[in-house]
Amino acid sequence: MNRLRFWSVVALLAGSVAILYARAGHNVIPVSEPLDQLPTTIAGWTSSDLVIDQETRDVLGQGDFLSRDYVRPGQQAPIDLFIAYFPSQRTGSTIHSPKHCLPGAGWAFNSSRYVNLKDASGKSHRVGEYVISNGPAKDFVIYWYEAHGRSVASEYWAKIYLVTDAMRTNRTDGALVRIITPITYEESVSQAKARDENFAAQLAPMLTRFIPK
Repeated sequence: MNRLRFWSVVALLAGSVAILYARAGHNVIPVSEPLDQLPTTIAGWTSSDLVIDQETRDVLGQGDFLSRDYVRPGQQAPIDLFIAYFPSQRTGSTIHSPKHCLPGAGWAFNSSRYVNLKDASGKSHRVGEYVISNGPAKDFVIYWYEAHGRSVASEYWAKIYLVTDAMRTNRTDGALVRIITPITYEESVSQAKARDENFAAQLAPMLTRFIPK
């Protein structure tokens, strides 16, 4: 079954590339606001921007990227927000899965699951929730793929929607939203989870300005 799944994914990715390049001359790029216009204060959390070095930008490709730390009075643990938005994924600049990037930085995935997260406006989003570790350090992670008003937790379904949307609407824009908070020694996983989920619920309704429907 694992072998079948592997070759299915390979075929899917190969087909995705073929279709995207075949229709490269018909790309529709919607208007959106730059990510640096995202509010610097969200539900009492205030932020400071983190520098994304040129080497990392070269790996990410052509897109709009935001990396910020949000802190709130009375909370020792911060929220680390990263958003990568690609107006087009036809030219080789595609969303990188954290399942590939985080292990490369020394982090191991200890647990994972997909859940429905209801945001502050009442909309439901399908997201992935993970506990990761690097030595004694542990973090709680929420991430999802956002495109055309759709939230997807699975990278495989994100690729499928990328191809079908390219054929139906000539659009290949999309984004990765990643929210990380440390699990401190004084708290449980559920407390870190609640902090991450509460921030995500406040953030999600704001994203349509930057990630077009």
